[in-house]
Amino acid sequence: MIGIMGLARYILSILIILINISSMESDKQSHSGYLSAQQAAAALGVTPATLYAYVSRGLVRSEAGVGRERRYRAEDIAALRRRREARDSGAAEGALNFGAPVLDSAITLILDGRVYYRGQDATLLARTASIRDVAALLWQADPAVIFAPDNLPTLGPAGTALRRAVAKLLPIERCLTLLPVAAAGDPRASDISAESVAQAGGRLLRLLAAIVADAEPSPRPIDAVLAEAWGVGASLRGLLRAALILCADHEFNVSAFTARCVASAQASPYNAVLAGMAALQGAWHGGMTERADAFLADAFAAPDMAAFCAARLRLGERLPGFGHPLYPLGDPRAKVLLDLLAASERPSVAAGLRLARLGGELVGRAPNIDFALALLRHSLGLPAGAALAFFVVGRSMGWIAQALEQYALRQLIRPRARYVGPPVR
Repeated sequence: MIGIMGLARYILSILIILINISSMESDKQSHSGYLSAQQAAAALGVTPATLYAYVSRGLVRSEAGVGRERRYRAEDIAALRRRREARDSGAAEGALNFGAPVLDSAITLILDGRVYYRGQDATLLARTASIRDVAALLWQADPAVIFAPDNLPTLGPAGTALRRAVAKLLPIERCLTLLPVAAAGDPRASDISAESVAQAGGRLLRLLAAIVADAEPSPRPIDAVLAEAWGVGASLRGLLRAALILCADHEFNVSAFTARCVASAQASPYNAVLAGMAALQGAWHGGMTERADAFLADAFAAPDMAAFCAARLRLGERLPGFGHPLYPLGDPRAKVLLDLLAASERPSVAAGLRLARLGGELVGRAPNIDFALALLRHSLGLPAGAALAFFVVGRSMGWIAQALEQYALRQLIRPRARYVGPPVR
């Protein structure tokens, strides 16, 4: 018995020594100003994936550690904890402005300057995938079902007459006008089961493409519908497809978050898409694309693009289409689209690429997706409003994905206000 007790005490003492050594190593790393991934995630009460998302947003700095591991700045972790505690106590004014994540999502990840749709690199999908496959990926649905030949929207006689009446409006304005008519004529519009919403997504995507193209809804590929309407040859159709895929989703931007809020109220997917589109039309969202489009038009018309840009800056005006808060090293979506444009060898592309280099040097920021879409429109001679139309049609895939995810949660998005008005009498 004494021998067994002695052995037990010996084993216990060894365990205590090992625990102390581990604690010393942890303290040493912590006191050196860094934490391991496990320590940092535990301190924040998040998963490693969320920690990596914080790093990609520049909220937490990381450096190479021992072997393949990375270490994370303890001061950044502490600052993020303070911010979250302030948010939880009611001081949330910074959280929704490119701040800390506010909702969990399995749709889009922005990490280390790249964009991923459900774990797949969006820039690679833009080069290799079809619209059909990307929509099915985002909606987690069978493409053969959601894009069945008979899963077509209808406007009805009233919608057809209205379509003729609004033909001269810009594409986004036509979509905002005609979508409620289509919703009213769709008997399945209010069914928010996952399968039904995915099928409605297929109809909505085809409907928006048809409205933008001013054509009848078709079972043909979305990019083929737009290419035919805009007179884009088969060799350049891939540019349209890439632009639509790159616009498909971008995490919780204002239109996606708006669509998600509407879906949280159990509104129909038509209403969620309408809400997202209404937000997209705002000056600080899709308006940025329109501003970049106008900037390119003015720059191309100027006798000297360098002098034109310098004059704008002297007047205190910005050069639209450059920089993005989530991509300090450059928007990867813009890069892939500009690379594809350069490879097309269109004569008009050269001036746009020269403007991209010139503007980047003047403001110290790389061109973003707004610039790339505007250059695509000008290079292919697409009609007015086409640059923003890529967002309308492409982003509808993301709005449906956000709605699907929110329907599954069955939770109303309803934050509380921190009252700052006059005191109660």
